[in-house]
Order: sequence, then C-alpha cells, then structure tokens
Amino acid sequence: MILKNNLIRKLHYLFSVPTDDVELIRAQFRAFARQIPLLYFILATNALAVMFTFAKFGHPWLSVYAPSALCALCLLRGVAWWRIGRSQVPDDIAIRHMQRTNRLAFFIAVAFTAWGLSLYTYGEGDAYAKAQIVFFLALTMISCNFCLMHLRSAALNVTLVGVAPFSLFFFFADDGHFRAAAVNLALAAVGMIAILMIYYRDFAHLVASRRSLLEKQAETQRLSDENSRLANMDALSGLPNRRALMTRLDQCSRGAGAPPTAVVYIDLDGFKDVNDTYGHSTGDRLIDIVAKEFLRVLPEGAMLARVGGDEFAAVVSAADAERAARAFASGALTVLARPIRIGDRAVQIGASVGVCCTEADGCDAQELFRRADIAMYHVKANGKSGMRIYTPDLDLERQRQQDIEDQLRRALRADELDVVYQPIVGAAENRVVAVEALVRWPRRPEGELTPDQFVPVAERSGLINQLGLFVLRRACEDFLDVEAIKVAVNVSPAQFRDPDFERAVMRTLLETGFSSARLELEVTEGYLIDHPQRAAAVIAFLKTLGVAVALDDFGAGYTSIAYLRKYGFDRIKLDKSLVDRVTIEKSTGVLVAGAIHMANALDMAVTAEGVETEEQAYVLGLAGCQRLQGFLFGRPMPLGAFLAMAADASAPTAASAA
Repeated sequence: MILKNNLIRKLHYLFSVPTDDVELIRAQFRAFARQIPLLYFILATNALAVMFTFAKFGHPWLSVYAPSALCALCLLRGVAWWRIGRSQVPDDIAIRHMQRTNRLAFFIAVAFTAWGLSLYTYGEGDAYAKAQIVFFLALTMISCNFCLMHLRSAALNVTLVGVAPFSLFFFFADDGHFRAAAVNLALAAVGMIAILMIYYRDFAHLVASRRSLLEKQAETQRLSDENSRLANMDALSGLPNRRALMTRLDQCSRGAGAPPTAVVYIDLDGFKDVNDTYGHSTGDRLIDIVAKEFLRVLPEGAMLARVGGDEFAAVVSAADAERAARAFASGALTVLARPIRIGDRAVQIGASVGVCCTEADGCDAQELFRRADIAMYHVKANGKSGMRIYTPDLDLERQRQQDIEDQLRRALRADELDVVYQPIVGAAENRVVAVEALVRWPRRPEGELTPDQFVPVAERSGLINQLGLFVLRRACEDFLDVEAIKVAVNVSPAQFRDPDFERAVMRTLLETGFSSARLELEVTEGYLIDHPQRAAAVIAFLKTLGVAVALDDFGAGYTSIAYLRKYGFDRIKLDKSLVDRVTIEKSTGVLVAGAIHMANALDMAVTAEGVETEEQAYVLGLAGCQRLQGFLFGRPMPLGAFLAMAADASAPTAASAA
C-alpha cells in the first residue's frame, strides 16, 4: 500500500506543474512563454500541409473542417501566448497559465493523434499520402517535445498520449509496412523522455545555482552595505562619523552651482570631568542624550555627526545656510544650558561652538571644516561656552598662539625663562617671611611676553607641566639656603590634572633637598569645584609630604565653608578684588573680617594679596590677617634684588620697596 501511494505521488509529481519552487516556476515560465508560440506554429503548419494533401481525398469534415478548426485553435493559443510572453505576469497567474497549458497539451495531443489516425484509416489517400500522415504525426510529436521541454509534465503528456497510440497503431497497420517507423518512434520517445528528464533536472539545478549565486551576491552586497554603514557610523551615538561627514561636506561643496554650505563644530565643555567623576558609562550615556537633543534642533536636510570623543559637527547646505547654522548653534547652546539628567544625577556641561560658511574664495571641504574648528578653538581659548563665526583674523590669532607655543618649547630648552619673587610680609612683625615665585620670559628673541600671554598657551598645549616644574625647581634651588623664608608656588589647574603631579613634586623636593615644610602650593578654587575627587586626593597626598596647600583667589568665586572644611587648606589668599574695596566699602570690610575670622576658626591662616596702601595693610592686620602681599611691600623682582631687600632688616619694608 505504501509503495502504491509513493508511486501515485511520484506520477502525480511528474504529470503536474510543481509549485513548491517559485524561482523555478519563474524560469520555466520565461523560457516556456518564448517557445509555446513556436509550438503552435509548428502544429498549425504541419496540419495545413496534411490538409492540403488530403483535401481531394475523403470526406471534407475529416480532411478540411477538422484540421481547420485545430489550426484556428493553435493560432489563437499562439497569439495569446505571444502576448503573455511580452508582459509582466505575477507568479500566481503564471502558475495558472502553465497548469492550463498542461491540461490543454493532453487534449490537443489526443485531438491531433485521433485526427491523424482517423484520416489514415478512413481517408482515401494513396500510399504517399498515408506516409505523409506517419511523417506528420512523428514530426509533430518530436517538435512538441522539444518545445515543451521546460514544462516537463506537458512534454510527458504529449509523448505518452501521442507516441503510445501511434506506435501500437502503425505496428500492426497495413500488414506491418510502418512497423519500423513505429518501433523507431517508440525508441525515440524513450530517448526523448530520458533527455527530457536529464534536461529538466539540469535546468532545475541551473535555476537553483543561479538562485544560490544571487543569494550569495545579495548577502555579499548586504555585508558590503553593512560594512560601509559601520565604517561611516559612530557606534555609540548612532550618528554618522567623521568620514561620513567629510564625504557629505565634499559633495555639498563640489560644483560651481552648489548652494552655500556651513559647518557647525561643537566641542563639549566639561565632558571629561563627567567621565572622570562618574565613570565612562555615564559619559557614554551623556553623549547619547546630547546627540538626540542636537538632532531635535538640527535644521531639515542637515547632517549631524560625531567627529571625536566629545566633538560634534553639522553640515548645512541651503540657500540660507549661515542663518540655519547660527540657529542650530544657538539651539545647541540652549539645550546644554539646562542640566542633563542621567539616572538619579543631573550633570551640567557647556559647549564651544564654531561656525563657518562657504565664501567667495570657494574653499574645499577640508578647509571649511578647519575654519569651523578654528572658530571653535577661539571660543575654547577665551572662556568656553559660546559661539563664534569664523573670520580671517582668527587664523592669524591661531598662528600667533602656535608660534608662542613653539617659542615656549624652545625657551624651556634654551634658558630664556626667569623666576622672580614677590615678597610676602608678616602683618604682625612687618618683615618678609615668604615669597611667591613667578615666571617671566625676558630673553625671548621676538620680544618679552607677559605671563598672561604665554601661560594660557602653556596650559592648552600641555607645556604647563614642564613650565610649572621649572618654576618649582628653580625656587627650591634659589631659596635652599635661605631658611628664614618660605616659598609659595602657583599650581595651574592643568598641572593638577596630571596624574604624575604629586610624584613630580616629591621628586623635586628630594632632588633639590628643599624642606617640604617651607613649601606652599597655591591652587585656584575653580579646579576644586570641577574636579572634587581628584583635588581631594592630590591635596591629601601633598599634606602627607608636609607641603602646605593654599586656596588662591578666595572671594573671587563661590567657595563655601563646606569646601574649606573638606579639603583642609593650610591657608587662604584673599583676592585683590576684596582688598581693593576693604577701606572704601563698609560691607566689604565686614565681609573680609568675617572671612578672616572664619578661616582662623578653621585653623587656616590668611594672606591678603594686592595690598597697595598703608591703610589697607592696617585694616587687614587689625582684622586678623597674618600675611600681606602687594606692591606696597615690593614688586616681583630677581633673586639678587630680593635677597638684598630682605637683608636690610632694620629698614621698613615699604621704604625699601619705594
């Protein structure tokens, strides 16, 4: 029973149109649709030839009318298939056409075979005419098989329906005169069936191989597209990366008729501090949030990309590109003006933004990007958190900054720098008890620069670490044998960020032999607020060395009592802005006196800087200030001049400075 069922399923599969492989169906239909009109043309031509021969023999219904009807049917089907082959046919319609043709092949084969055999039996043709019928039937079946090879089931129907009756009939007809032809056709049919099966198998394999090749090509293209997408995408933010931005920028700036193009370059202010304070996971989340916020205010049609760790850039190409770029830059700054909530914490960052738009000089993509970067750098170098439109003078300023940086590198190697010392006096004893070491650049071949001109360059370029250690070492060496004088040295926030800073101070003290108890390092409060954990660790380490730590510029910022208690400073230095008003504003005098008493209560000494009048010195001393510093007691001076002044202990310090 199982064998019978399997045989039935196999026969059904052979004699029906398979629908399980859509790609094979499409290939069969395309090939079949091109050949089926030829099949009907062959049938009609052969039938007309027989009809012409037998028109004078036998009954007209058998010799004329029947073949005429068959020829008309063939012509109609041939025209129909010619039209079908010239149109786009959906898969389900193609299957229906092939199934209909499969059924019609059986009936048409029966009709032509029956007509031919009937004409042979009942026609009145001579031996030549009857031989033509044998030739017609054999040729027709062979032609039909080759035309139907792409539709296996139809070819098998025609072969079996046509060949079997033909071979049996002519094997016995006319005393076996056509027996050889019958046997030959039967053998040819077996061969055709074998060829048909092999051809159909190879055709199916070819379609499958082509499908596999197309799938592999599609997969290769998909992988190529994916690699291209990944190569042009920032994985963290999901934005395009620098490469994609430069490609877009190059496309926008190419061609004489291209619309104006603007670049907005954004560098986040304070992002590194978020990373250092809360960890990289918080920093990554911040980048993702900022990217989404920037996209929200991005002009339509513009591209936003992440071009660096905390850097973004946008390309705007439109008739009003500069206006749209300005609007986006303002929107980005507005977004960052509000605290950004990440989980259970809120972080506050800012941005330095540079904008550049194409001008009459038609600069290329790289130059446009560089100019936006220059404008951003100018904002970064002048207080951060703002926007600047590129102008040519910014290039001159950037070049000047670069020249100063190069010259400063040379100066550190060529001994062009000096350290000068400003005296600090004890308010009670009115004599010099300490000095503040300050750097100068007197031997610069291009002309002397003031510290406020070259120190910011050193901070931005990373030279501040080398410069600060130079000042520290020189001061320790100069005052190694002047044991009555303590030395104060300023520490740049950039030095505090150096992870090797504490060890560098320790090495300097060990190598020079200078007593750590005589050294005082001054740090500004801004760094404490921005980097509380790092600042606490550095100050704690320095205090274990015996180095005193002073809070500089107290009163110019927002330092609270909590900060003073947290870090345990040894001293605070009142800012000159308070000292200037201490004798002219009662409220300032009260504020200064309160600050001094608060510091003393926390076991911190107080130094007032910027003292220029005797009245200021008197009021500050009366308020409890332990040390005074300012032009009243002496300007910064070379070591020799300072030692000479300090040696004259009998003369009033103010007079010696006059």
